[in-house]
Amino acid sequence: MRILLISPSHAEAAWLQKALQESAHSLQRAEELRDGLYVAGEEPFDVVIAVALERALLPELHALLPSLAKVTNGATIIAVLGIEASAHDRSQLLRAGADACFRYPFSFIEMHERMLALLRIGPALAVSPAADNAAATPLLDASTREIVEGARRAELTRREYLLIECLLRQANMPVPRDQMIRYAWPEKDDIDPSTVNLVVSRLRRKLEREAIEMRIETISRYGYQLTLPGANGARA
Repeated sequence: MRILLISPSHAEAAWLQKALQESAHSLQRAEELRDGLYVAGEEPFDVVIAVALERALLPELHALLPSLAKVTNGATIIAVLGIEASAHDRSQLLRAGADACFRYPFSFIEMHERMLALLRIGPALAVSPAADNAAATPLLDASTREIVEGARRAELTRREYLLIECLLRQANMPVPRDQMIRYAWPEKDDIDPSTVNLVVSRLRRKLEREAIEMRIETISRYGYQLTLPGANGARA
């Protein structure tokens, strides 16, 4: 899942950032609400989490929520407020465009399950198949960090999981290398292209070892393409 976390720099935000990253999500961070609004309009996100623990931030968050909902084009928006936030504060944010509100301290497990419920997905993230055979539909199982194709499974590292999730979002289409880097290494400023090649090589070996039929194709001087079983026009 691609998540934008908008939060000032403090211990609570660091804890939330670490929990989201350890849950195998691709995380982008912005420290200011207006910076977050700009980032949200630059690329697609599944979820935006806006943290406003200080009461002084509530008016700005309330004012920006309609614009945030508009530029994210249907992304789930979650607001995290401080302990002093009232039911009235939360209801105002829900009316302004938030899909859920939590008051600190809160359960990360509850937030994560609420995110999944709002996105209407279960523990496994399904990707629209190009093949007619539903049994071969690729799945990503976030609970076990595996790629699943029918009865076949391959266990992935966090980086491999993020990389293949990025490719699955545009299955049977070329994905530029820089987009893959932003998705799978969001916390890094500079990644050598050879690092991407290394992770792709490991993924190919795992898919082959488990007899998973989808293929990761190299697109010369551009990036990679994940070709699903039965896809027409697959590259040789």
